[in-house]
Amino acid sequence: MDMEQWARVRRKVLLDGQSKRSVMSEEGLHWETLQKMLAHPRPPGYRLEKRRGRKIDAYSDWVREVLDRDRGVPRKQRHTARRIFERLRGERGYGGGYTAVKELVAEIRTLKSEVFVPLSHRPGEAQVDFGHALVELGGTLKKCPFFVMSLPYSDAFFMQVFERECTETFWEGHVRAFEYFGAVPGRISYDNSRVAVAKMLGGRERKLTDGFLQLQSHYLFEEHFCMAARGNEKGVVEGMVRYTRANFLVPVPQVRTLDELNARLEESCREDLGRRLRGQGRRKEELLVEDVAAMRELPPVPFEAKRVQATRASNLSLVRFDTNDYSVPVRCAHREVVAKGGCDEVRIYQDGELVARHRRAWEKEQVRFEPVHYLALLERKPGALDFARPLESWGLPECFRVLRRRLEREGGSDGTKEYIGVLRLLEKHPLPKLKEAVMAALDLGCPRKELIAQYLYGENQEAPVFHLDGREHLKVVDVRCTDPGDYGSLLAQNEGREQAV
Repeated sequence: MDMEQWARVRRKVLLDGQSKRSVMSEEGLHWETLQKMLAHPRPPGYRLEKRRGRKIDAYSDWVREVLDRDRGVPRKQRHTARRIFERLRGERGYGGGYTAVKELVAEIRTLKSEVFVPLSHRPGEAQVDFGHALVELGGTLKKCPFFVMSLPYSDAFFMQVFERECTETFWEGHVRAFEYFGAVPGRISYDNSRVAVAKMLGGRERKLTDGFLQLQSHYLFEEHFCMAARGNEKGVVEGMVRYTRANFLVPVPQVRTLDELNARLEESCREDLGRRLRGQGRRKEELLVEDVAAMRELPPVPFEAKRVQATRASNLSLVRFDTNDYSVPVRCAHREVVAKGGCDEVRIYQDGELVARHRRAWEKEQVRFEPVHYLALLERKPGALDFARPLESWGLPECFRVLRRRLEREGGSDGTKEYIGVLRLLEKHPLPKLKEAVMAALDLGCPRKELIAQYLYGENQEAPVFHLDGREHLKVVDVRCTDPGDYGSLLAQNEGREQAV
């Protein structure tokens, strides 16, 4: 029944004096409905009166106990109203209907729902959390974690997507966020993730991980960890995780690299600063000025967001870091090394010297080879060249295959050895430069290592040396030492010819 009919009926009876019976006939109303309309100037709305003497009331205490015990059970294994109804009938002899059980369960859950106090947020404080979203990375759809740091006072935020949630990405997220804001928050709130918390000690006491303490010691911020199952204590960033996922990661991003996606996300964070907050007369970027003013300055030396691990290279010249293997030069096999792993790459040091660097592998049990690392060993074992796993997917230019065919046609196994020696020039020269030198030597018709090295002369401090080893035909050539007096004789002969002319 709409308000228009309600007003029309009241006018007919109360103003025009029309009989109630005739109005009921015209409008199709029941007597009790008409009396209600005449008693109230507008519809009073639906009012549910509590029914007394329901059959389910005798079982309400048992239902409350069941729902209380469910609090300690995983959400997917808790009782539904339907399951409680079935147990009441099977175990308690309940003879009522399902609707009464459903209403009682809803009533109990509503009464037990927690109510929260609105919190005020001071400038210079932050909240951090991780969310997850799908990303099509290089044509492969995968679920990636994303880091969000939110400043509740200004509602400014910063987000980045990573391959995995771990100590290195936790560090890197903070480093990038601090650089983005240009300052360090004085207090940061967290949940109790294993990256930061090694052990819960009761209440708000925590045993923190070494990784978290290293970050905190560098930036000197105060930590605040939420009580267990009390995410509302950092409700701003939890809401921001939902907001950023819905607004910046929908539709599913399609990118070649995460660097490309993160550059786009950072720009989106900057654009969002132009929004005005509900209930505020200023934009986010104006409030952010006050936020940053209450923060600490960035330390002069940036934090190195790399996990350090001392280990030993295997007999295959591989170093294991985070379940993955990375190659090092064969001279490092069986030696102690130090691996430093960040979000983008893994660097390996021996006695303080950088001996290898690789793109970080995030899948488990992967191997990252650098073919150049094994060339010194292959030079001693040239027969393994075609079976060496590190060289399987090495995409060398076509001119290198031509070079190998010519060298092996002329020198056999010695030609293979010389070809590997040419490849070893990559230890000091980039591939594009070596390619140019190889093509020049092939065009000249003398594809020898010494000539190729001569084309590269000047790329490094060491001049190439020409050897006669393996070139017996050149050893029979007798080259006399040059006498400077011969030059004078030639000049004299030339002057005599001129005088004769």
